[in-house]
Amino acid sequence: MPVAPAGAKDGGDPNTMHPLEIERVRVSCMRKTAGVLVAILGLVLGARAQTCLTSEDMEPAVRSALETTAKRYFDLVSKGGVATLRQNAIPSVAADFGGIEAAIKDNEPNFAGATATPRTPFLLQADGKEALQRAEFLCGVFGKSGQTSNSAVFVIPNLPPGDYSVAILDVAAKSPATLSFVLQKLGNDWKLAGFYARPSQVAGHDGQWFANQAQEFKSKNQNRNAWFYYLEARELLAPLPFMSTMVTDKIYDDMQAVQPTDLPAGGNTADLAADGKTYRLTAAFLVGVGNDLDLVVKYSVPDVSNSNQMYQQNVSVIKALAAKFPELRSGFTAIVARAVEASGRDYGTMNALKDVK
Repeated sequence: MPVAPAGAKDGGDPNTMHPLEIERVRVSCMRKTAGVLVAILGLVLGARAQTCLTSEDMEPAVRSALETTAKRYFDLVSKGGVATLRQNAIPSVAADFGGIEAAIKDNEPNFAGATATPRTPFLLQADGKEALQRAEFLCGVFGKSGQTSNSAVFVIPNLPPGDYSVAILDVAAKSPATLSFVLQKLGNDWKLAGFYARPSQVAGHDGQWFANQAQEFKSKNQNRNAWFYYLEARELLAPLPFMSTMVTDKIYDDMQAVQPTDLPAGGNTADLAADGKTYRLTAAFLVGVGNDLDLVVKYSVPDVSNSNQMYQQNVSVIKALAAKFPELRSGFTAIVARAVEASGRDYGTMNALKDVK
């Protein structure tokens, strides 16, 4: 399982800490046109391969063990107990623990002294003798329109047979967050198989606030602002990158109508003309800086070693973005342009939109 440190925001996947690669649930897992039929077929056809038990379905002793394990692991994280956590990890994770160790150290100052409240856990059972190419776990009750308020879907590729659990905790820290563990049962113990720490708020706002703002932008035909706010809402409301719920499915459906074609979105690039040049924009995303919301835009360059030239180009890109998309002024405090060469080395410049003429 991969490890996702809190606040990772580069448009890429988290560092891999386990041979299993977790795919992001980028599609609405239960479409309205399929409804109950899809849910029933999924359960029938996949019953022998993968099943999911919610807390209401599992034995009380199992639920208690999962919640106790999650709280114990959180306590270790909050105290920087790297060595003990490594000892309690599955062998493949323990053998390559560097990413999780870094994430623990990054989050320890925020988690120290914080209170963690476990959500109801999920028990995922993958049967068979070989790894499942695409394990899809449908958890809870589904209605005629797909997911319900108490359901969830987990999509995990290349999953070896075994008993797993997803344990999510809401952390009341200085910066509110969620901490999620993927656990695997080895013998009588639940071992650490995945670690995900994610912020619950950005610039003091939670996922529902971003979803509401996105709807407001959409109603004003400010579709680019709406797109970036929907993305942030979905990121904040999904504790795990391979999990979807009724709320995140609805956000996914709503954002399809506002996906821009003239800015990087959905894995696509876009071209931007500025000062007689054409720049290939490769990524764009929202970030929180204190109480401000800024837009980061990355673009490709052959070389970033000439800092004076990169600064001038960044300023030109920022001015071109503000001129071409005036709606950005109502959605963001500043634009950050980052020139990126093939090696990954970059040069960034931030300009407040109020100062961009």
